[in-house]
This record gives sequence, structure tokens and C-alpha cells, in this order.
Amino acid sequence: MTLPSFARDDIVAVALAPGVGLGLATPSRRWAIPATDPGAVLGAIHGDRGPRWVWWGRDAAADPIARAGIPVDRCWDVSAVHRLLEGGWRAPLGLVWASLRDLDLDTLPQMGQLGLLDGAVDEGDRDQPLRPDGHLRPEWVDGGFRETPERLAAWAALALDAMRVQERRLARRAEPEQAMATARSESAAELLCAEMTAHGLPVDEAEARRLITEAAGERPSSVADEDARRAERDDLVLQHLDSRRQVNLRNPAEVKAMLRREGFDLPDTRAWRMETLRADEPLIDALLTWRRAERIATTYGWRWLDEHVRAGRLRGEWAGSDGAAGRMTASAGLHNLPAVMRPLVAAEPGHALVRADLGQIEPRVLAAVSGDVGLIRATRQDDLYAPVASALGVERDMAKVAVLGAMYGATTGASAGALAGLRTNYPVAMELLEHAAELGRRSQDVFTVGGRRVRMGVTGDTDGDIDRAVSAAAARGRFARNALIQGAAAEFFKVWAITVRRRGRPLEAEVVLCLHDELLVHVPVAHADAAAVMVESAVHEAARYWSPQPDVRFVADVCVIDRWSEAK
Repeated sequence: MTLPSFARDDIVAVALAPGVGLGLATPSRRWAIPATDPGAVLGAIHGDRGPRWVWWGRDAAADPIARAGIPVDRCWDVSAVHRLLEGGWRAPLGLVWASLRDLDLDTLPQMGQLGLLDGAVDEGDRDQPLRPDGHLRPEWVDGGFRETPERLAAWAALALDAMRVQERRLARRAEPEQAMATARSESAAELLCAEMTAHGLPVDEAEARRLITEAAGERPSSVADEDARRAERDDLVLQHLDSRRQVNLRNPAEVKAMLRREGFDLPDTRAWRMETLRADEPLIDALLTWRRAERIATTYGWRWLDEHVRAGRLRGEWAGSDGAAGRMTASAGLHNLPAVMRPLVAAEPGHALVRADLGQIEPRVLAAVSGDVGLIRATRQDDLYAPVASALGVERDMAKVAVLGAMYGATTGASAGALAGLRTNYPVAMELLEHAAELGRRSQDVFTVGGRRVRMGVTGDTDGDIDRAVSAAAARGRFARNALIQGAAAEFFKVWAITVRRRGRPLEAEVVLCLHDELLVHVPVAHADAAAVMVESAVHEAARYWSPQPDVRFVADVCVIDRWSEAK
């Protein structure tokens, strides 16, 4: 059959199923295209610069597109936009559709026994995606849309309908153009997550084995051997006790009691607190050493290596939103890899890593979303905290603590005295934070500059306890002010990441890690220097696209390295 062609300004919905085909839909027409390799067909239709593609979510299109390597930059992910509109991370398609159509969520159909009972009252055409009551058929949501090309086309058409409703709802946000832009960038970020999931993070498996062996010992030959090694690690700590009584080192309460018996009356057993005693106390040193070895053995040890490292890549599931402020997240330890394990993240032969870290991103974002003239002026400096310290008449480190404390809701402690100076010198920024905190205390949702809803509903039962109620309200206030900035920073970061993804394609550059404010880009050595320049210039391009205040300066520390551990 002759494949359809589309202009760049066209909006086309798509659904794919390997071995079955693909379905396409525009407002006026549908296409059902049988194909064993639908990714190759879609690649031919897309060409170098296809239309804006619309899809339900990862499994319907983004994952197969990522695996096929189709260079899609412009897309609309209905599930990702649902998270933006409604808050949270849950976006099952039945719920997404019901929310858009204002259907009764109590009647949301499910697969299984309840789904079978639904058949007694559902007399509609099961070859159509909607039941007579307007809900999506659960069997379609559960994968039934993949059964035929015709079903794929119907599924694509319904995604287009969902997009139109989402556009109307985004138009009701306080800043509709910004909200629409965020919907597009969040969708592209989900596609980037699909690519990172498909491709993985390059690792040096020999180095991984060396690091695991160094921390946790040789690969155990059996369960009994593993238990013996565990006991050996424990004994390196217990040998320092006056009484060789058994202590469960994995129980913080028992460890705290053990330390008290040994003369260390600590309020808790946090590593940073014990670190100050390490040099002079062999027991503390042994305990901290044990913690590092135990974490690697249990979380990043041999089992982790076998389950998640394949063909020289660490493979985990990436997601575009953590459900709170919208940060990207990942499984398989990709977001929590200890610093001691970072040497295993290494460029493949003939390649390099470009590592980039946004500098002082949160206060710069605060300047952008508040429009505070004084704080905007401070962003012109490489070190934003230096002019803030000068304005407050305090040391630079104190200024940093005060600014971060204001965003995190810390109003007591050493930096509390500087808060008055912040209110005097940066009144617009401080008022924005306080307004968000007040909304949180009242259990009212807050919205990021990009239109993301951050839900602030009351959680937990205070049983009429006034003190607990006040404490809970204060906690919501702190969360709200932080989410306002963290959410905006996440939105900016994702715009930056997808800009690097798009601009890096001619350099064969591949985004392989997105960690809060940090990017790792894998690139052929011949293009490494050019990629470093591109990554830094992408910060400014992202700022022009995202920032509500064009005068805010964003900066990044960029370097070319062979291993992640080489970054300073």
C-alpha cells in the first residue's frame, strides 16, 4: 500500500504493535497499516522531520519508537500530560480517559472478575474501544488495542480526542502558553526516558566486578556462602565491642543502643553525624565502613549486576515524573548509585562522556518564576550566593544556607537571622514562597510555573490533636514552597535534556543519564569537544524557551571525561 505523507504542521496520532502493524489518525481520517515491523514503517513515514505525533503513552508508541531509533522530537504523550494536569504519578489509561470525560470514577471498569461481570450489562460492540457508559473497555486498555491494525487505528483516533480535551484544560491554566509548552516538553521527556530505558547506561563490567569484590567480597558460591560473608562483614564491627554480644547492625534502634552502651550517646545513627567521630573511634570507623560494604553487597552487589547489567549497559526503567514535583526517576539504582560505584560508569571504546551539571539551579529558578529584580541581578554572577551575601551582610556560606532554607521552609537555626534580610532585599521572591506555603497549610493545591498541579490534600488523621494538626499543616507548607521551585527546576531540566537530545543527533550524541540537575551524554571521541559546547549552549537555548524572565542567567559546569567518577 502507498504510505501516507504528512506536513510538519500536521498533528497525527499513532499506535504500534510489533508483528501486527500500526494505526494512524488525523481529525479527518484513519489508516490501519498491517506490518511485521511497524517501527520501520513509521520511520519511513516520519522521515527526517515528521509531524507532531500523538500517543496514549509509553507502551502504545514511545517504547517501540525508541527501540526503532526514529528521530521524533515533537510529540504529545496523553499520559504524561495527564500527570501535568492532575498531579501525582498514576496514569492508568482508564482513569485518564474517565478524568477527561468527567465520568464517574466509582464505575471505572477493571479486568478480572469485575470485568467479567461488566459483560452482563455491556451490550456494546467489543471491537470498539468505548463501552456504552463512555468508559474505555478494560480489555482494550490491557492490550486489546494491539490485536488488529483496525483496532490500532481506533486507539490512535481516541488518543487524538484525548489530546484535544487536554488542550482545552491547559488553556484554563493561569499561564496557558507556558502550560502548553510544558505539555510538549514533558511529552518529549517521556520519549527520552523510553530511549534511556531501551539503550541503557554504558558501564565497565570488569570495573563493576572489581568494585563489588573490593566492598563485598568474591561472588558467593551458594546461599550458605553468602550468609557466611554477611557474618564476616558483621564481625568486623562486632569485634570492637567490649562484650561480644550479638547486635543486628541492620536495625537502627539496636545500633543506637549499642553505641550508647559503648559511650556514644547520639540522637540518631545518621552517617554525617558519625563521620565527625570516625578518625578517633575505631568502632565508628568500622561501622561506617560496614554500611558502605553492606549497601553495595545488598543493593549494588552480584545479584544487582546479574539482573541489571547486560551487554555492557546498566538497564533500568526511566520515568518522566516522580509524581510529586515532576522530577525524572529511574529503577535499577540509576538514580541512587553510590559515589564509590561511579567509576564503573564509563564510556565505550572510541567514545567519551560529556558531563554537565546545572549550577545553583534552584535559586536561579526562583528568580525566574518570581521576577524578583534583586535576585535576577544576582544570577548574572557565576556564584549567585556572593552578591546575596553582600546584600545580607553575612558570609557566603550563610547566605547559601539562608536561601536554600527559605525554599525548603527552614525558618530556624543558624540561618534564621538572615531571613529578615532576604525579605528586605528580595521581597518578591520571598512573598512567592510564603504564598505557596500558605496554600499548602490550607491544603490547597499549588501549581508550578509550567502548570503542573501539585496536590496538597490532607493526609493522615490527627484525631483532633491540635499540636499534630499544626505540625501537619506546617509540613504541607514546607512541601508546597519547595515543590513550587523543585517542580519548576524539573521542568527547566527536562527542556534542557530534550534540547541536548535533539541538537546532539548530528554529533551521534546520546543522553544516557538524567540525575536531578546533571546530564551524562555518550558521544564519539571525535565529537566530544563539539558536544561539550553544544551541551552548554543548550542551557541558554532552554532558558530562552522556558524562563518567564529573559534576564535570568543559567549556568552549567561541563567537562569531557572517560568515567563518571572523574567529574569534580
